[in-house]
Amino acid sequence: MAIDVDLLRGNPYFAGLGEADLEAVAQRMFEQSVERGDMILMEEDPSEAIYFVVSGAVKVFKTSIEGKEQILCLLRTGESFNDVPILDGGPNVASAIAMTPVVLYGMTRTDMEELLRENPTIAMNVIRVLSRKVRHFVSMVEDLSFRDVTSRVAKLLLDYATDHGGPEEGGQRPRLTQQEMAAMVGTAREVVGRSLKVLEEEGAIRMDRHRIVVTNRRALQQKGGVA
Repeated sequence: MAIDVDLLRGNPYFAGLGEADLEAVAQRMFEQSVERGDMILMEEDPSEAIYFVVSGAVKVFKTSIEGKEQILCLLRTGESFNDVPILDGGPNVASAIAMTPVVLYGMTRTDMEELLRENPTIAMNVIRVLSRKVRHFVSMVEDLSFRDVTSRVAKLLLDYATDHGGPEEGGQRPRLTQQEMAAMVGTAREVVGRSLKVLEEEGAIRMDRHRIVVTNRRALQQKGGVA
């Protein structure tokens, strides 16, 4: 299928490019469809391409020798992954798996390097994208180091739960299981369960079967230390 130039136009990597430059980018890209649960990348494997999420949701994570999972981020439309190894030539730094049916655009290292040499606007965009990602990971380290688990869960819910009980299955934000929440906040599933009970007792949320309904967003913000 042909690459949709309009989708590229809204991607942070290619912001500010004219039509001719966008067409040049599109010619270097390939499309890939992935089913839910399919592995897209394995950490430490040789890196082959950078990927941009066109639709669906992708989980990027690390796995310890003991098999413990730490989710680094959940990516949605317009977001990229595998940026670092494409730029530094090293192996994949993390694994990636499709949380829903996913459509991706990809670009090989050779094509990305050519674009960066040819177009300074793309090079500056890449710097901005990577800077935002560094801020994200610094914030993650801060949360894991200085916040208690309940605060981390509250902050997570502000991003991934809605007043209507969580995202729809086909929406951009995947509904998180308690195990996935635990892998994002660096704890065990049972501890997340206790934290959710505390938040429910404090009136910040309501548990509705397997859905989490935010009933007092302000209370959740205060618990999560979010202004």
